[in-house]
Amino acid sequence: MIDSIDDLLQRLQGVGYFADRRLATAAFLALKLQRPLLLEGEPGVGKTELAKALAQVLGRELLRLQCYDGLEHRDALYEWNYPAQLLRMRAVEGTETAEEIEREVYQPRYLIKRPLLQALQSPPPGALLLVDEVDRADEPFEAFLLEYLGEYQVSIPELGVVRALVPPVTILTSNRTRELHDAVKRRCLYHWLDYPDRERELAIVRARVPQLREQLAKQVADFIARLRSQPCADAFQRLPGIAETIDWIKALTTLDVIELDPDTINDTLGALLKYQDDIEKIRGSEARRLLAEVNSELSAAAG
Repeated sequence: MIDSIDDLLQRLQGVGYFADRRLATAAFLALKLQRPLLLEGEPGVGKTELAKALAQVLGRELLRLQCYDGLEHRDALYEWNYPAQLLRMRAVEGTETAEEIEREVYQPRYLIKRPLLQALQSPPPGALLLVDEVDRADEPFEAFLLEYLGEYQVSIPELGVVRALVPPVTILTSNRTRELHDAVKRRCLYHWLDYPDRERELAIVRARVPQLREQLAKQVADFIARLRSQPCADAFQRLPGIAETIDWIKALTTLDVIELDPDTINDTLGALLKYQDDIEKIRGSEARRLLAEVNSELSAAAG
């Protein structure tokens, strides 16, 4: 049982996820009200990681439905085991009527369960279902999700309505590559997950890379915070999220870097930025300028 927002914050930190209070409040309400939670935000800001952390905190099985263009309900809900059904039909052919055969082969034992059906039929304490990057799926798939999101149930033509044994904790994520339909949003609680502030990002990288040198941690956190706040930031194809920060930190520690310098930044930008045009905007003089500002601020703070 999660007793309070503060309790949830502490438990999430205990598994290495550092949420701010607004995010923890949204997650707490989703748990208490048994409502799906829709998380929108830029890639790499921690949407998927929240679902993983919550599954650990709650002791629930994590079921992940990765969305993509062309995703169909059979990929999300169920599929009949046609070869097994065909074998059974051949085995009883001539001994049973057509109606008896049909009733027999459309039994739950011939179902191949996909994440949605697994979540609904998960025994106590239930499952946590992550519907990841739902904006990558198309509008018909959104319409298919409505029954599940609203009533925690689905309709299977051959079997009828399947209701949840235990209401699954449900997290939907969206990178907002397109706008989701209002019908989906009405059935969910909503939270926009932004880039973390410097202190929260610093806490995250310390937890994920415990061997990290303190000076390097501060330099990286300040450098990325300044990078995201640059006037030219809107021109980037993709700003680095927390995931890229951690990748960069791990690359730097692998290279035994003690503190940042311009050459090291230029050599390792591929771990931080994923588009060549973005790398070119930072490489060279811009990297030196940002690093000089970072070092000046850290020196002033130390003094």
